[in-house]
Amino acid sequence: MFTSIANQNNKLDCQFHIVVANMQQEVHEDNPQKTIKECLEKFLTPDYIMEPGIFTQLKRYFQSGGSPEEVISMLSENYKAVAQMANLLAEWLILAGVKVTEVQAMVENHLKEMILKSFDPKKADTIFTEEGETPDWLTEMIDHYTWRSLIYRLAEEYPDCLMLNFTIKLISDAGFQSEITSISTAAQQIEVFSRVLKTSIVKFLNNPDDVHGAIQECARMVCHGQHTYVYSQVLIQVLSQEQKGGFNMKRLSQEIIKYALQNNQNVTPITMALNGSAVYPQACQALTSMLTRNTLNPADITVLFRNYSGSDPPPIDLIRNPQFLELLVDALFRASVKINPEHKPKYVFLLAYASSVIDQPAKKRPLTERLLNKDELKSTIQAIEKAHAICIVDQGSTELIAELQTLYNCIKYPVVGVGVIRWIENVVMEPSYFKLSTDSCPTHLAVLDEVAGVHPTLQQQILFLLIRLFESKQDELEILVQLEMKKMILDRMVNLLTRGCVVPVLRYIKQCCAIEDTDISLIRYFVTEVLETITHPYSPEFVQLFLPMVENEEITGTMRGEGDNDPVSEFIVHCKHNYTTL
Repeated sequence: MFTSIANQNNKLDCQFHIVVANMQQEVHEDNPQKTIKECLEKFLTPDYIMEPGIFTQLKRYFQSGGSPEEVISMLSENYKAVAQMANLLAEWLILAGVKVTEVQAMVENHLKEMILKSFDPKKADTIFTEEGETPDWLTEMIDHYTWRSLIYRLAEEYPDCLMLNFTIKLISDAGFQSEITSISTAAQQIEVFSRVLKTSIVKFLNNPDDVHGAIQECARMVCHGQHTYVYSQVLIQVLSQEQKGGFNMKRLSQEIIKYALQNNQNVTPITMALNGSAVYPQACQALTSMLTRNTLNPADITVLFRNYSGSDPPPIDLIRNPQFLELLVDALFRASVKINPEHKPKYVFLLAYASSVIDQPAKKRPLTERLLNKDELKSTIQAIEKAHAICIVDQGSTELIAELQTLYNCIKYPVVGVGVIRWIENVVMEPSYFKLSTDSCPTHLAVLDEVAGVHPTLQQQILFLLIRLFESKQDELEILVQLEMKKMILDRMVNLLTRGCVVPVLRYIKQCCAIEDTDISLIRYFVTEVLETITHPYSPEFVQLFLPMVENEEITGTMRGEGDNDPVSEFIVHCKHNYTTL
């Protein structure tokens, strides 16, 4: 090893003389002593010959009258061959039987740690002042994920570093914007943020099975700061005007508003500025007042009712505000909220109007005129009133059975479905609910099954409620009663699965298996119920999520027979035969 390093030193001496000869051809007579001193200080550092700026410093040194013999001596004596030693050690590890990929990971991870410890943003910014252009080594770095991930971490820690911000832009230009998960990093430059936002929106549009996750990811990025929120919402507002996919963008905008409100961000002024409400000052003022305080009041409700029941009502989008609709649903379907009987019809009217009236421009009239389709307004009002009358009465499961047919008829209207979910949530989350319930399936949860079957778009909300119930602490119940209750909730999840909410349900159960905080008998019960319900053909994603649970000996070991005739073995054999790529 030492002989090899000595040979390298001899080669370096020869190379230095050649470099010195070339450099001396461009010597100038200015000879500033300060420059020579600066260069000599750098030449004294270990392995400076390996630095990318060596030729620039040599040129400065010689043009200032520096001695060739002195610089050759300094660079040679301070050549420690650290990089060559690392390469030699890596070769020895490979010869010893360590995989090349493992050795490469060792070296890269160590380098990353060293860079993270010693990185100086001021020195990094001098790279561009010295190079004058993008260094070739920087372009090569961003082709490798390891170094891109390092840049992301550094950019998060040093957001004001120009070199890192420029590199982030290079990474985005190279098409890796989907990797930039750090919002603060992406928000530094509008070009980068625009690409990341585009990627997030495309993910939302192309992942119907994980809409909630895509919405949360997009909303978290948009709500990073006021500038990102305004920019994104204006862009989404423009896209929502498109005939193709416009409604999806409108939903995304509303979900972002809900996310902002949940995180205590007051976005009401921005929302009101974007929805064109300034043309209708009375309605705008009344709505803004309630949204700002996050509470309804009869005076403002009366103003809105008067405006929307008139001959020239404001645009319907004004009251299709997620926050306002949430407040109306809470007011009408939570038993704890009391409404003055005199004003209740106004609440019902506004909720029915927002959920049933179709407001669109007339085709053969001026753009200022609109066509209002109110065909379903009256029946929606009647359905909300009937459901409201049932939900506000504090009645047990037995009394509720007599009202089920009326309630089921009302649930056919989506807005009533939303309200019923809110009402059931309020009832079943009471600590004493299951303690007082003696039914194998309480009537309130049976109503949820009906909502799930009628309105697929509400299945995600129902699943969230079931998850909260499944994870709730029922310490007042005996252990066996708790297990039976959880099995009953799993039955409701299986019902959701049969109604089309397949992937979200399986992902949650898979999460329960991974965390290992759920009784294994409950997982076994779920697997058994699903196997008895399903039949092939299966989607690849279903197999990917469900097969590992079925193959788990701890879960299904007692469910298998001696042959392959039991449901567990049949499912495994079928999947192995037809899904070989999994």
